[in-house]
Amino acid sequence: MNISVVICVYTERRWNDIHAAVASVRAQRHQPHEIICVVDHNPVLHARLKRSLPDVTVVANAQQRGLSGGKNTGVSVARGDVVAFLDDDAVAAPDWLAAFAKHYDDPDVAGVGGRTLALWPGSPSAAELRRRAGRGLLEGEHVEAGRRPGWFPAEFDWTVGCTYRGMRPGPIRNLMGGNASFRKEAFEVAGGFAGGIGRSHHKRPLGCEETEFCIRLRQRRPDWELVYEDAAVIWHRVPPERARFSYFRQRCYAEGLSKALVTRSVGTRDGLASERAHALRTLPRGAAAGLGAALRGDAAGLGRAGAIAVGLAWTAWGYAVGTAGALRPRRAREAGR
Repeated sequence: MNISVVICVYTERRWNDIHAAVASVRAQRHQPHEIICVVDHNPVLHARLKRSLPDVTVVANAQQRGLSGGKNTGVSVARGDVVAFLDDDAVAAPDWLAAFAKHYDDPDVAGVGGRTLALWPGSPSAAELRRRAGRGLLEGEHVEAGRRPGWFPAEFDWTVGCTYRGMRPGPIRNLMGGNASFRKEAFEVAGGFAGGIGRSHHKRPLGCEETEFCIRLRQRRPDWELVYEDAAVIWHRVPPERARFSYFRQRCYAEGLSKALVTRSVGTRDGLASERAHALRTLPRGAAAGLGAALRGDAAGLGRAGAIAVGLAWTAWGYAVGTAGALRPRRAREAGR
């Protein structure tokens, strides 16, 4: 199985992280067909990476600024049977691609996503991760690293781009974009990632471009499956500013806004199916566990329970605001008829 790996990059501030990500892909036991770095409208970074990574295909984002345009550009360049995506501030375990590849023996599998663990503040530097990746020393470290804030609930690890409590291996509605792979054919069936949903130059940390794509793909090919494989492990860096409660709250609100855009595209039933299950089952259990921990003397448990309540409320508020914003232009058009 030929797998092209696409890494979307945009800033020189992640120079060391980018090279650590590339080193981890080079060290894969299932060797990639090619590594593609897509540079998002940054000519200086593009020129520097072409010089420093001569064995990597470095291309400029040919579409609109942002992650969706970068991914679409990478797909258009890729020559593999499968296209895998890795975040530019993440490193992959040596069996990452092998864990993806084994599922593609089943012709009904259109995409496979993996387990993303957090590199919290205090984790090894990018240079150290690059050294470990190049020597294959990441294997077996299937645990998060650094210092997770005591108040931060695992049920909301998606706010920092990581696998969250409640995800289970097997068929899944959508994959997480920074640790995902798709058959090249999937993009011929569903088209590319939609602009205006994922992260771009917008100041808010919007997301969900991969959610909308996965739902749209399965609406067009309901016989295809998307699979979550927890053996396909990567580690994703969480900078200090994203480990703060202010970012947590902002990210939850932005997720609600993004979900409103997703449901406008693919419908409410498919767009919110997983979110309803998470809110009705996983989050109450998490809040109860936090309260129980507090009663047993873990003061941070109360913080986790409170963060779950705040996170759910702010996500719902963002969704309500996004839905109302979508309805206003429609009502204005109808009133003008």
